[in-house]
Amino acid sequence: MRILPGLAVLVVLALLAVGVLYVRSKPASIEESVERPAAPAPARKAEVPPPPTPAPKPAAETPRKAPARRAAPSPAPPAEAPAAPALASVALDSDVAGALVFIDREYVGTTPLVLDRLQPGPRQFKLSAEGFDGVERSIELVAGDNPVTMRFKEVRLNKRIAVTHDHAMGSCAGTLVATLDGLTYDTTNKNDAFTLPWDRVESMVLDYPNKKLKVKQTGGKDRNFTDKKAANADALFVFQREIETARKKLASGYAAVR
Repeated sequence: MRILPGLAVLVVLALLAVGVLYVRSKPASIEESVERPAAPAPARKAEVPPPPTPAPKPAAETPRKAPARRAAPSPAPPAEAPAAPALASVALDSDVAGALVFIDREYVGTTPLVLDRLQPGPRQFKLSAEGFDGVERSIELVAGDNPVTMRFKEVRLNKRIAVTHDHAMGSCAGTLVATLDGLTYDTTNKNDAFTLPWDRVESMVLDYPNKKLKVKQTGGKDRNFTDKKAANADALFVFQREIETARKKLASGYAAVR
């Protein structure tokens, strides 16, 4: 009888297996066999297009700044001129070749002559040649070249002297002036003033002891001039000599320089 429980267990297990087979082989119920219609798909809502996106407003244009004006380029500075030479040079010539040249009383050579490396400033030039009166001139030398021409064969005359004109009765003071054009007496006494071209002057004679210079007019009267303020007649003598020298040069063909 102890075997019974084991058999019972087997019987129970067999019954359970038969039940399972029965359930699987059972036909489906009518409800279950009728095919149920498929549930309608939910209606799709019409898609409403989204409202158009408004176009973005153009940004307000920022006013453009006028382009800055560029200043016109400054003109290029002119090229610097070469520095002027600090020293002076002299090219000296004369109308008599071989004349002796003295500058500030110092002998420097004969014409034609070129000198350089001299200091600018006033210089005294003197030329001497045999058979001619010496010529002298004050020249202001400047830095650089200084061409100079000095002539022996020319004549200048511009001399004056303060004198008293003696009349038959009385006298008057004035100035006797000699130029290459003639002799002039200037005075406040207009009736006594005169001008004589040289071709109307017959002679000029100096009375040195009496300090008188007598001027004889061709076909006219004589005029006597004195230098009462001077102790002697030296000034009258120099005046007369320079007039005679100038007139002789003119007669020999010298060029008149007025």
